[in-house]
Amino acid sequence: MKLKSLMLGAAAAAAATTAQAADLPVAPEPVDYVRVCDAYGARFYYIPGTETCLRVGGRVRTQVVVNNVLEDGAFSDRDSDGYSWLSRGYLYLDARTATEFGTLRTYVSIYSTVTNGENSTTLDNAYIQWGGLTAGRLTSNFDIFTGQAFVGVVDRDWSDVTTNQIAYTAAFGNGFSATIALEDRSDREYGNYGGTRTPDVVAALGVSQGWGSAQLSGALHQVYPDAAANRTNNGGEDSLGWAVGGGAAINLPMLNSGSNIFFQGFYADGALSYITTYDGVADYNGGDTSTGYSLSAGAYIQATSTIGLALDGSYADIDAAAGLNDVTRYAIDGSVQWEPVSGFVMGADVGYANVDTDTQGDQDELLFGVRMQRTF
Repeated sequence: MKLKSLMLGAAAAAAATTAQAADLPVAPEPVDYVRVCDAYGARFYYIPGTETCLRVGGRVRTQVVVNNVLEDGAFSDRDSDGYSWLSRGYLYLDARTATEFGTLRTYVSIYSTVTNGENSTTLDNAYIQWGGLTAGRLTSNFDIFTGQAFVGVVDRDWSDVTTNQIAYTAAFGNGFSATIALEDRSDREYGNYGGTRTPDVVAALGVSQGWGSAQLSGALHQVYPDAAANRTNNGGEDSLGWAVGGGAAINLPMLNSGSNIFFQGFYADGALSYITTYDGVADYNGGDTSTGYSLSAGAYIQATSTIGLALDGSYADIDAAAGLNDVTRYAIDGSVQWEPVSGFVMGADVGYANVDTDTQGDQDELLFGVRMQRTF
């Protein structure tokens, strides 16, 4: 009788335990919400629920530039800033999807800046690429090299413009390519222009291989004087400006990985922003256009695994339109930078520039800058 009671009690306990176990919640299977996407390089992840790969990055930069310290510079004018103190934060978003017509890419970079208490936000890049087609805001297809110096405290004499555009690039294999583009004329106006009518036409031939890269560039630019110039006795006339240029960068692996030199030259007629970033000149006056050329070169030497040295030099000669002053200009900018941790760089920069304007004499600039930057 006791044995029978024990067996019945054990059976009841087992049944109760089974019932309680069945009532317990079951832990869900782990879900891989974020998958690594290795099709486009490091740090890409699939956006959950899609086949689009996304890379998120950013940058924080802070720098101080001591403005022109020479006798006729900022320090001699009580109302001019003796230094410019900048802090800036960047956000980068790069989304890519494989399609039967090639990779569909969308890229956005935005930064906010505070300089001497003035706050601004800038849409740096925003473009769509699909196969060979690119549309949006990014670096002009005319531009070749825009400098080696870490800060770049003085304007240099070459083309360096980010602009709205639509472009098509054909890749021929072995690193060769050709590009044709329409680009916003608004970013290429030196002087008093009327309203926009015709975008600039830009073309480029390029090659990029193990030894380095090279490019030939050309542009057509509408010279479209404003109404005031158009009404004067020697009024401005609509005309077609143009520019051509070429350059090459050569890698120097015998010195250190990352070391290189570049050189380039440009000529322009009525389109001076294609040869210099100095805007103290004009594309036209009356019925005449300004012409000019610029030559530039630079070097970057990876002196050690963490220390880099850079030097840029440029020269521009402007034969101004009738009634305006001819201008010659040269600039030198050098820097040293230290990267103690990958993505974290500190550096110092010094730049000198001289502008010689007919009938007005020359003006010198000497500036210094330091920068701290983290990219992630």
